[in-house]
Amino acid sequence: MARATLESVARHAAVSRQTVSNALNAPHLVHPETLTRVRAAISELNYRPHHAARTLRTRRSQLVGARIEPWRDGVNGAVLDRFLQSLTAHAQARGQRILLFTAEDDEQECSHYEDLLSGLDLDAFVLHGTHADDRRTAWLAQRRVPFVTFGRPWGSTGTHGWVDVDGAEGTRAATAHLVAAGHRRIAFLGWPEGSEVGDDRRSGWADLALAAGLEVRPGYDAGVADGLGTGRAAAAAMLDLDVPPTAIVCASDSLALGAWTELTARGLRPGADVAVIGFDDSTTAAVVGLSSVAQPLDDAAAACLRMLHDVLETDRPRGGRPDDADGPPGSGRTGPPDPVLLSPRLVVRASG
Repeated sequence: MARATLESVARHAAVSRQTVSNALNAPHLVHPETLTRVRAAISELNYRPHHAARTLRTRRSQLVGARIEPWRDGVNGAVLDRFLQSLTAHAQARGQRILLFTAEDDEQECSHYEDLLSGLDLDAFVLHGTHADDRRTAWLAQRRVPFVTFGRPWGSTGTHGWVDVDGAEGTRAATAHLVAAGHRRIAFLGWPEGSEVGDDRRSGWADLALAAGLEVRPGYDAGVADGLGTGRAAAAAMLDLDVPPTAIVCASDSLALGAWTELTARGLRPGADVAVIGFDDSTTAAVVGLSSVAQPLDDAAAACLRMLHDVLETDRPRGGRPDDADGPPGSGRTGPPDPVLLSPRLVVRASG
């Protein structure tokens, strides 16, 4: 049987070749009903883009680099693993490949950029773990290497495309849920001040506490290094207060599970005696019954790749491309793509 082509898929789905290209590379540009029909045709004909020909036409390697963190925390590290898994799956559907590498810090990551760009001719990078004065984004921007970030350009307006999750909205929803359940003494257990993500998550609790007129007593707002042990110690200090909180909103599941451990060690029931809500909705949270704020990681990965596609189209090499290239023509955009801020979702379980 002859190999399916872009033309045969277009005929089968009764659409143009450009529509098939858009379905593969920029599905957000295709009407949902048409997208369903094209994808059905691709599946029925077992169409696979020809990688070598596509590389010649687009002058792209279809390789995108992304850093995977060294193992540090079995709870929170799983969040990044889920994001990278979704990123890989969405990239494969677009005919791209994610090349994973590891680095201990920003300095080492920039060093790897240079090696990867010279040795493997990567098209672009997807970064995560952004922070103020991020050396990585500056390094890539100075060399005009296409990239997008999963995380805001903290501390600046930013000159690149980014996708992020609204942490303040998540803790605000968690606090509002506890208020609706009758709690008036709601504490926050987060990270030390100066952590951009941590400060963002804290602000949602603080804003809602002020608006609802909650009793925020001294000791109800703690910032510690992330981890089970630090979370347990901080929760113990809160429970030893003369007037302890009846609920604790946490910046991570690691901290929340530390609080959970301290509660059970004292014979207290998470949820029934003291409510606890975490952040990130890890697998461990689901197993033990910990309420948590879930990040839309699959949506974030898909949005990163859609945005990266737009960046690459804008940055297309000189000489253009023939009409049969797999993708829409350049957008003519000037400046970075519009940022995407996604809403998280509160998952309520037994702990609160």
